[in-house]
Amino acid sequence: MRSLRNLGLPLLAGLLVNAWGSGAALAHVKWFCAYDLSGSPRGLEQVLCPDFEKLVALSLGALILGCCVEYSPLGATLLRSLDRSTAWVRSNIETVFRATAAFFLVSLWNVGGIILTPELKTDLAFVSWIQLGMAVCLLWRATLPVVSVGIVCLFAYALTKYGAFHLADYPVFLGVAAYLALTGLGRTAWGARPVDVLRWSGSITLMWASVEKWAYPEWSFPLLQQKPQLAFGFSPETFMLAAGVVEFVLAFALIWTPLVRRAAAAVLIGIFVSAVWEFGKVDAIGHALIVAALLAVLVDDAPAKVRVRHVALAPFAYGAALALFMFIYYAGHRMVFNVI
Repeated sequence: MRSLRNLGLPLLAGLLVNAWGSGAALAHVKWFCAYDLSGSPRGLEQVLCPDFEKLVALSLGALILGCCVEYSPLGATLLRSLDRSTAWVRSNIETVFRATAAFFLVSLWNVGGIILTPELKTDLAFVSWIQLGMAVCLLWRATLPVVSVGIVCLFAYALTKYGAFHLADYPVFLGVAAYLALTGLGRTAWGARPVDVLRWSGSITLMWASVEKWAYPEWSFPLLQQKPQLAFGFSPETFMLAAGVVEFVLAFALIWTPLVRRAAAAVLIGIFVSAVWEFGKVDAIGHALIVAALLAVLVDDAPAKVRVRHVALAPFAYGAALALFMFIYYAGHRMVFNVI
């Protein structure tokens, strides 16, 4: 087993540049492996180890570097180039998003027995037909709020069946519902544009999933044993620790400054798309909506003045987000399942 001192270029590249080769890092393990949310999570004294601290420091360095680049003249040049290269997608992003959502819902209808995401199962046959009807409603802007109501109702049904802690994995669905409703009605949510709601819900979803990788790394071990190449030769423990950090910093970046969040969206899209080659149709269906949401973030050209305070505040905001999500995850688990 290689130590963290010798993580080398593959993992550094995953943290700092592209991570396309590590699609397994963000594969949703509940879709492919056995899991038990009621079991005791990994203790914080085990998670907050020296290796974790080094990885967090490295990810923070990458975030600060991105902020510094954006604050420089190079950042403005990169943003203009990104605006030009994504112009066509940006002008058609609503159509792309609706088409992706339709693919997602039709796929759920075709597979059957699923509530919004692969591991949420149901025996109620009409759920699949509701999802097909929602797909039809995506054809017209006027009926987008109907799809929004359908998503919220299905989310609520899954909540009664699987509980709040499990559904905390999927606030992105509520973000998608809000995006469709706001788009259909031509409104904002207290000044927040539809894409901003998507961006925040996607960020929260992925930050929560990151903590779960640290709390239950053993869920992914069978997967890494079947496909050892996915871990780049690192031990499963080291890889899952690093995978969580990669996911967390990219998720946090989605709520930061324009160039940083658009770069993070591009990296995350690359990771999710690459995972399809390893994990197949289930992964393609399950991640379709979040990829569409990330694409909307990538092409969003809303202007924003980046100031030096964004660079200075990055370490504090990142640290606060990390502490907050770890606290909520562990305290929430203790409250719901009453286990340490």
